Amino acid sequence: MTDRRTVLTAALAAIMAPAPVRRALAQGAMSQPMNQVTAYAFSFPALAGDDIRLAAFGGHPMLIVNTASLCGYTPQYAGLQELWTEFSGRGLAMVAVPSNDFGAQEPGGATEIAQTAQHDYGVTFPIAAKAAVIGPNAHPFYRWAAQARPRDVPRWNFHKYLIGRDGYIAEVFPSAVEPTDTRVKTAIARTLAAA
Repeated sequence: MTDRRTVLTAALAAIMAPAPVRRALAQGAMSQPMNQVTAYAFSFPALAGDDIRLAAFGGHPMLIVNTASLCGYTPQYAGLQELWTEFSGRGLAMVAVPSNDFGAQEPGGATEIAQTAQHDYGVTFPIAAKAAVIGPNAHPFYRWAAQARPRDVPRWNFHKYLIGRDGYIAEVFPSAVEPTDTRVKTAIARTLAAA
């Protein structure tokens, strides 16, 4: 039997939680205790269309990658698309998060970002609207990730967070690690195989 103090503490935690967490709780999207926020609590405005709600991918591994159109790593879009083609049918979710934080290498708007990602590299996975990924104005997902893994924050474009089925960061791959690197593919396969 649950005691009154536990119920009151849980209710207070839900009321005091950040807005994305309150929305996730209201939608029943959080599988962890209320005091443990997961990646599924966040959403990104989409480059086009409806918001990208990570709760929609609950229970599925996700690869979240900050991207840029004018970076030396921009050709990694092709490798990301290859991963998407190989693993999305098995349950992998992927979101590109364009950012102008590093070297001002994402100066354009939605049209220019879509031109690079979708037309030049054939990207078919979801792309968020341009967002900050570092600093005080960072998107809430990136602030959460920085708290969870302070030594593994993005230091440049094409930094990759692999989120496990439990909604927590499973692996982090810096910009220089190609999406098709064996380490990335092995980590994705491992998270997909996890119950």
